Amino acid sequence: MSGMEHQEVDLSKPQNQDLIWDLGSMGRRELAERFIQLFENRLCVYSESVSQLYTNYNLHFPTEMGRKMVVLPNPYAFHDTLHGIESAAIRKTGLCVLPGLVMGKPGLLLTTEIKNGHPGPKTMPFKQALAQIISNQKKIGDDFLPIMMKGDLREFDQQMPYIHLHRLQVQKLSRLSSFERADIQQSITRKLLLLYRQADSLIC
Repeated sequence: MSGMEHQEVDLSKPQNQDLIWDLGSMGRRELAERFIQLFENRLCVYSESVSQLYTNYNLHFPTEMGRKMVVLPNPYAFHDTLHGIESAAIRKTGLCVLPGLVMGKPGLLLTTEIKNGHPGPKTMPFKQALAQIISNQKKIGDDFLPIMMKGDLREFDQQMPYIHLHRLQVQKLSRLSSFERADIQQSITRKLLLLYRQADSLIC
């Protein structure tokens, strides 16, 4: 059992607002909570206000904070917090991850765009789509390094939770050394490979 599971949120201290996500508008909040937990420590979380990327964290839903989720970085793993991640290196992808269960399919699904009030999105199995994206990016000398940040957990027609993916472009981290950029790339890639391997068995 992880030592993170019983970590308390000290509300008397100033909180990083990037790490407090409001789930109040979710029609199926419990489903959204179960869904986002599938990505705990499988997708890194970015905080723009402090230019940090968290690779080791716990998702917490404190009752005293109402309909909110708090991302709690592991306080005992300082090396798992990546510093100097400038917002200029973060890009929206337009890619969204869905729970297959809601659409009667196994594992995770990937789609390119979701708009409320429009027909349901066309999807692909996550593993198949991700392999294709990574291959296409490598052909142009780029790496696909997906991350998530506040605002990326959304809901389609008040029914289906999904995650919009951002990505980190390490070559744009101009203040970091090539060694540091390579280390960050490897950290995210390790997480992504884990998510890739488990994608077909993740059910919320």
